[in-house]
Amino acid sequence: MYTTPEQFAGATKANVETLLTIANTAFASAERLAALNLNTARTLLEDGVNTAKALMGAKDVQELVSLQTSLAQPAFEKVVAYSKSVYEIASQTQEEFSKIFDSQYAEINKNVANALDKAAKNAPAGSDVAVAAVKSALAAANSAYETMNKAARQVAEMAEANVAAATSATVKAVGAAAPKAKKAA
Repeated sequence: MYTTPEQFAGATKANVETLLTIANTAFASAERLAALNLNTARTLLEDGVNTAKALMGAKDVQELVSLQTSLAQPAFEKVVAYSKSVYEIASQTQEEFSKIFDSQYAEINKNVANALDKAAKNAPAGSDVAVAAVKSALAAANSAYETMNKAARQVAEMAEANVAAATSATVKAVGAAAPKAKKAA
């Protein structure tokens, strides 16, 4: 039941590899988010210049209102697209972290089960009740973890569906309002 230096070195190496995977995942996510932000900033700057030029070229108030209305829809769609992209990056990163933590959790469970089996073999007579109680508690904890994990996935799926539905409805509502605003002008 003693940990050998080889087992300790193997566990340490596995932990370092896991930490590197987590760090690489975090950096990749940060890199994607930074690229998105830079591209969005560049687009906003270009759109701002084009919008300013178009607004300065307006000859009367009616044309100014018409321009503002026509420019509002694409700007809103870009905000929605940006928000959706940020959400996707965060969601994918969370999913990758979950996979890493799930595999670590499974490995820990396996190691605890092996340790319990070794302890049961070396335990004094009559201690099998205590070992069975610990195994039962471990099984209950695993069941609770799986149930919570499943519920969290379902909540995430529902949230994603709700975000998609709300985004679609908002874009449609803004798209429907734009022609009405033009007519009112």
